[in-house]
Amino acid sequence: MNAPLPNSVLSAEALARIDKAVAKYPPDRKDSAVMAALTIAQAEKGWLSTETMDAVAQVLGMPPVAVYEVATFYTMYDLKPVGKYKLTVCTNLPCALQGATHAAEHLKKTLGIGFNETTADGRITLKEGECMGACGDAPVLLQNNHKMLCAMSPEKIDQLLKELK
Repeated sequence: MNAPLPNSVLSAEALARIDKAVAKYPPDRKDSAVMAALTIAQAEKGWLSTETMDAVAQVLGMPPVAVYEVATFYTMYDLKPVGKYKLTVCTNLPCALQGATHAAEHLKKTLGIGFNETTADGRITLKEGECMGACGDAPVLLQNNHKMLCAMSPEKIDQLLKELK
């Protein structure tokens, strides 16, 4: 069990979940759990502030810059606050060829925002993502990093946005 961090930004529950992730790796490879630890921290905090990433680095015994490198590389990590609903549109070539570009433009127009922006009411953040491994189901959206939405026509997008309001 990790000793509590002074003035920790992570709860005891989050630290316990990180400990479980760390236990899956050899003792000298705690840093292998960095993606799991960042996911746990983001789920608790809603996004990854520098303070939160520093806490993850301390728990894993890593240099903070190594944690920042991971968090800035992967689009699933949010380095600034996001809306209640984060919609990530895959715009890689296979998805683009099956209508993802049109789906993205429909979302931008309907929501009145661009990629990496949040609606004025703070409900929806729109992100551009890389391959989600579902090219045959394009256009694909990922909702809050967990729910994959496939074959997203403008009509299906409009229905989704109604459900999220």
